[in-house]
Amino acid sequence: MKTTLLLLSDTELQTRLQHQDQLAFGILFDRYWKRLYTYAFKIYKEEAICEDIVQEIFISLWEKSANTSIENLEGYLLRAVKYKVANHIRDLKFDSGHLEILQNIPNPSGTDKHLVYQEFESEIFKQIKKLPPRSQEVIILSRLEHYTNIEIAQKLNISVRTVEKHISDGLKLLKMKIDPCQFSIFITVMLLQC
Repeated sequence: MKTTLLLLSDTELQTRLQHQDQLAFGILFDRYWKRLYTYAFKIYKEEAICEDIVQEIFISLWEKSANTSIENLEGYLLRAVKYKVANHIRDLKFDSGHLEILQNIPNPSGTDKHLVYQEFESEIFKQIKKLPPRSQEVIILSRLEHYTNIEIAQKLNISVRTVEKHISDGLKLLKMKIDPCQFSIFITVMLLQC
């Protein structure tokens, strides 16, 4: 039975999870635990905290499974990790020594950096909008919404190979239109968000 379930897609496992199927939950847990933990640990380098965060996300997934339909489970789980880590950092209690250190850190000109990033992001989106419509759609789903190639193929009713071709062609066109340094930043940012 478990071997058969291993072959099911996330969507099929979620359907079973809505009926409180513990085996389906176990497979999703095994499928994503390590990736979520690794992602949490990249952001916040404390093993125990990262383990707790990932556990909380899976508990929440189980508790909400009967009433929730998630289109892109992997993306949803990764965003949940990101927000849980951010909330944990926000909720940390600092003593007076920590506060003094934080107050003495010089503030870089955040406004300038924010404006530069906004201009960069605007240029990237402008160039993406110049791609052929299907390539635009695939690049956005892949790089910005973090769908897997298989999920994109299913969503758009095209083959995985076609998805790969659109991504490859789209990135080549973007690379020709965007400053090489900015393109490298774009690719790096997209990889870090996964």
